[in-house]
Amino acid sequence: MPEQHTRRDFAKLTALTAAAITFKPFYILHAKPKVDGEVIGHGSYKYKVHQSWGNLDAAKFPVNNCHEMVQDSKGRLIMVGDEVKNNILIYDRSGKLLETWGHEFPGGHGLTLWNANGEEFLFISDPNLGKVFKTDLKGKILLTIEHPSKVGAYKEADPFKPTETAIGPDGTIYVADGYGSQWILRYNQKGEFIDKFGGSGDGDAQFSTAHGIAIDYRDKANPTLLITSRAHNAFKRFTLDGKYLSTLFLPGAFVCRPVFHGDTLFAGVCWSRLRYLNQTPNSGFVTIIDKNNKVISNPGGTAPVYQKGELQLMLQEKPIFMHCHDVCVDQDENIYVCQWNAKKTYPVKLERV
Repeated sequence: MPEQHTRRDFAKLTALTAAAITFKPFYILHAKPKVDGEVIGHGSYKYKVHQSWGNLDAAKFPVNNCHEMVQDSKGRLIMVGDEVKNNILIYDRSGKLLETWGHEFPGGHGLTLWNANGEEFLFISDPNLGKVFKTDLKGKILLTIEHPSKVGAYKEADPFKPTETAIGPDGTIYVADGYGSQWILRYNQKGEFIDKFGGSGDGDAQFSTAHGIAIDYRDKANPTLLITSRAHNAFKRFTLDGKYLSTLFLPGAFVCRPVFHGDTLFAGVCWSRLRYLNQTPNSGFVTIIDKNNKVISNPGGTAPVYQKGELQLMLQEKPIFMHCHDVCVDQDENIYVCQWNAKKTYPVKLERV
């Protein structure tokens, strides 16, 4: 399905609202205590829930919010959170804890892995500190990107609360100021400012919570940027130099960052629209989108429905997740789900079946 333009699709929200009021009652505020072994999802993308996969001794290895997770070349699953006793938890795929580090990221939020010709680095975004840190895999800080006013890109009073980064094919660093002023800022490999694009608003090339960003390499000859506009229930596509291309509208899904695995796009949905179609606390699911930009499965959510080529409102169906903040997909296409504001729960594994 071709991506849709924002203004046209947002105009259709009223029609979606009328269709959605007939949905069955859902559990809204309370997740089930145990759902281990339950199979969720749709079509060929179904998963068995392993709710306790990442559980650790909270007295030794506490978490507040499990924000994001990436997998390195050795198959290790690296998670960032905002608990300064251990900002970074590193698991193997069985759920065994391999390593911990990090005490200096009180808002540890975004985590990007960059493989630079075989050498791997992490980029940690901390909106609380208003900084982005490049580190090695042991946590040594190699580069810090600070408030853009230092390079003349912002006024000193402009909020800078970066939520995510992406690294371009030439090493360009893209910083999404998703909790701040809604700009996407470009820096070279040395951390020198290039330019910015986006900003806050409802225009096609603007953002409302530019929460996540990733490079889409599925068209190898023409990589593009896919950027979250979470409050718009959308991903927006741009060229690598910041020119707006199109919008993928995902009605009902407050999506977090886009995650690519092969030709498939995965994303955590941090809130669902439930009763009265408002942004509903303690809700969420995972959404899966094919290379033709068609939603093919919503684990924890309602089955995707298209009418005359238009995606209809998607909602939480089962109270399995609370605020899916990120997903990581391994080589067997299992999904690891990180959750925010979810009673200090550890990552959940969805085993592909």
